[in-house]
Amino acid sequence: MKSVKQQDKKTDEKLSRSKLIRRELIAWIWVVLIFLLINGTLGQARVIPSGSMENTLLIGDHLIMSRIGYDAGVPFTRWHLPLWRNPKRQQMVIFTPIVAEETSDIIKRVIGLPGETLDIHDGAVWINGQELPETYTTGPSEKYGMHTPYKIPDNCYFVMGDNRGNSYDSRFTGCVPRNHIIGTPVMIYLSLEASPDAWESGQLRERFFAYANALLHPGTVRWRRLFRTF
Repeated sequence: MKSVKQQDKKTDEKLSRSKLIRRELIAWIWVVLIFLLINGTLGQARVIPSGSMENTLLIGDHLIMSRIGYDAGVPFTRWHLPLWRNPKRQQMVIFTPIVAEETSDIIKRVIGLPGETLDIHDGAVWINGQELPETYTTGPSEKYGMHTPYKIPDNCYFVMGDNRGNSYDSRFTGCVPRNHIIGTPVMIYLSLEASPDAWESGQLRERFFAYANALLHPGTVRWRRLFRTF
């Protein structure tokens, strides 16, 4: 009689353990689904690999990007769908590459809107014949062989980096189609002084050492830049 009770107890323990494992699996599935939803439709993280947006954004700035209203996509795939919001002038945007040589997403500032006529001369940008006031730029604006005046096509945006002498932007590649724009930066959540190589696409080893160095040497963290919003 005692052995029967012990056997029933072991059976109950196995059933409860099975239920617990099943419950844990279901909980983790929901966590993954929520992560994919947030990552694909609400926000993502990005890091600045170059100095084209100095001094607004520095190499090693880590950003939270908002996709709300701009784009929705399936994480870790190339599938995405442009939504209803359109960028405004002088707003920073993040977009997928428009030239074959580029492999990672890019951040620049919207300068010209669809249908406008843009010109560059006397160190400044001119929109429809009016000089565009810009307080964020580093150095004068040059057109570097670009043919102006330039009529911006429909559903396309002319973008430039704030560091005008060191930015590969619409002056060289042409305007950015709306369906390439996936979001806008909203906040710096981390900023590290490290080798620019650490932030290039695919440099996982160098990036790991940059984070490890920040733990050992907190002085490499640009603390004053943390939680800066745009």
